[in-house]
Amino acid sequence: MPVLPPVFKDLWDSIAEHNPGVLLELFQNASPLDQKGRYLHWDKLRHLTPPEGLTSETWWFSIKNARRNLYQLLPLQAKQGAQFRFAAPDRVLRELHWLDRYAAGNIRSHDAITNTQTRNTYLIRSLIEEAISSSQLEGASTTRNVAREMIRQGRAPTDKSEQMILNNYHGMQFVREIKDEELTPSIIVELHRLLTINTLDADAVGRFRTESDDVHVVDNKTQEYLHTPPPAGQLAVRMQAFCDFANQGSEIESSADSGNVFLHPVIRAIALHFMLAYDHPFCDGNGRTARALFYWAMAREGYWLMEFVSISRVIKKASAQYSKAYLYTETDENDLTYFLIHQLEVIHQAVGDLHEFLDKKMQGVQEAERMLMDNPRLSGKLNFRQLALLRHALKHPRFSYVVEEHKRSHGVSYDVARKDLLEMADKLKLLVKTKEGRRYYFIAPNDLENRIATS
Repeated sequence: MPVLPPVFKDLWDSIAEHNPGVLLELFQNASPLDQKGRYLHWDKLRHLTPPEGLTSETWWFSIKNARRNLYQLLPLQAKQGAQFRFAAPDRVLRELHWLDRYAAGNIRSHDAITNTQTRNTYLIRSLIEEAISSSQLEGASTTRNVAREMIRQGRAPTDKSEQMILNNYHGMQFVREIKDEELTPSIIVELHRLLTINTLDADAVGRFRTESDDVHVVDNKTQEYLHTPPPAGQLAVRMQAFCDFANQGSEIESSADSGNVFLHPVIRAIALHFMLAYDHPFCDGNGRTARALFYWAMAREGYWLMEFVSISRVIKKASAQYSKAYLYTETDENDLTYFLIHQLEVIHQAVGDLHEFLDKKMQGVQEAERMLMDNPRLSGKLNFRQLALLRHALKHPRFSYVVEEHKRSHGVSYDVARKDLLEMADKLKLLVKTKEGRRYYFIAPNDLENRIATS
């Protein structure tokens, strides 16, 4: 648990009593950020050297005063009834502007995800990646390669970890299907059912927790309670308020005297992510449900590029920071800015990772194309799916391909996938076709490079 910040009113009273002359200076020079432009919690700030003439406490008082002048209230309540709030300093505004430019609307993006021939391939890859990473955050232990193989081959899961990943994949597909629907408590329950079926006790799947469920967020090492969610008796009201907030337009009511204010849709999506985990409406699976609902909110607002990125993959690299972002918010006057900044950085990194991955993949496909360029029998004869498979086959001799896996990997029909593989085996002699029972297998031959060069 982070160290709780000093109470703002207590600091005010103390400064006013012992050093009232410094109050005006603290107000005039107040900044919501430290000297390096960071939005720090007291837990970290207290270890830093304050500006000249200030103590750690007076520095914190100055920072909190600046933040209070920026706060906007959200129509979401903490357990004690106080509203969650957030500030939007320059670094937040820059990240939101960047996302508006590069993740929404009719933007120019990477050819691989705007080209109708390749779009499904990378969309499916993203759904699989998010399913794996989100499940691993919750304890799934299956390796990525095994999990990808399970989903692409359509085989049944063999243990709880594989079941979690498959459930997550189905949950992400469900989110895509309902992105144009308004959110309801029953949709949230159905999403939870899809995410947790056969991984929890049957009576805990697809239902909100009750008073008899003793649910806490616990530190695995110390067994310390990190978060106790609101009482189960409040869930019906809280989940309806959650859905009302999710379905609102671009404005929210800030306060009774100031009327409605604009709320950026990405802030709304991140607030939903936080709030579902804060309310913790289920006995388990809350994190997976929260991250899936973030994708729903982003897709609903037209941030189409988010369908191709995995935030859980980035979060998993530094999961402690993810947990801290929740705790910082809850321990500092329900200031959601900590979680907002953390998630904006995660999204930015995830988009960057996507472009790096696409560049690498397209480079590999282009290399395969160049290999075939001077070959009159093969040049221009392979589509993108076949080129991607050829590149993989060159690196994995004796690898076995099946129609169903090719179909699922690229989001095409069975007939299209079958035609791809049969053409590479029967017509172009780039794969070796064998049959076991009623199923055909297409093997990458050891001499594939030589077949390409001499054909």
